[in-house]
Amino acid sequence: MESKRPVLNRLPSHGGFDAIFFDLDGTLVDTAPDMVAVLMRLQDRHKQPRLPFELARNNVSNGAIGMLRLAFPHADENDLQALLEEYLADYQGSLCIESEVFPPLRDLLTTLDTENRPWGIVTNKPERMTKPLVAQLRLSEKAICTVSGDTLAERKPHPAPLLHAASLAGIAPEQSVYVGDARRDIEAGRAAGMATVAVGFGYITDNDDPLSWGADEFVTDTISLSNLLLKAVNLDIR
Repeated sequence: MESKRPVLNRLPSHGGFDAIFFDLDGTLVDTAPDMVAVLMRLQDRHKQPRLPFELARNNVSNGAIGMLRLAFPHADENDLQALLEEYLADYQGSLCIESEVFPPLRDLLTTLDTENRPWGIVTNKPERMTKPLVAQLRLSEKAICTVSGDTLAERKPHPAPLLHAASLAGIAPEQSVYVGDARRDIEAGRAAGMATVAVGFGYITDNDDPLSWGADEFVTDTISLSNLLLKAVNLDIR
């Protein structure tokens, strides 16, 4: 799949954009405490040594199956599928115990809402996990759309979910910014013609380099991200 720069070739920090779309896990919401807790319970039940929390956290963006491959290195594909079903059943009952919107992004969302700047969520997380999570975090009340990993036949890095989100929002893709913490996020955003922001505070493995993903901008912390996105939608409030 060929990626491309935003049609208007502008940086988010230069302003002039109309909408912001966020990846969910590791970008907008810190879901690692709950996802890793489920993984560790699973390891305990199967008498497998626990992974260090930070190692497991950094692999959350690889999804449940990615974490399971790391936590159960000797499991074959059949075993992994059984472990995945067990993991998802546990996680579905404990989606939002410690998960929370990254501070100060909750304040950012409040400002976007107050100033009538639309924002939405585009994630590869399945809808049966996404929908209750965003509801419990009270994000669904204000998000203009939430596109899950199984909303369409395609998932990121395919651009279709982002194009669908822009269509639901009534915003041209080139007037939108997509924010993510994985290469697939940036590839999807670029292919959709959106401006892209990579975040360094998300779930990034030691052998990955966000600066190599080709994002239009890169930030290392949530305060910098908040300030950048306010500029993107012409709300550089000092």
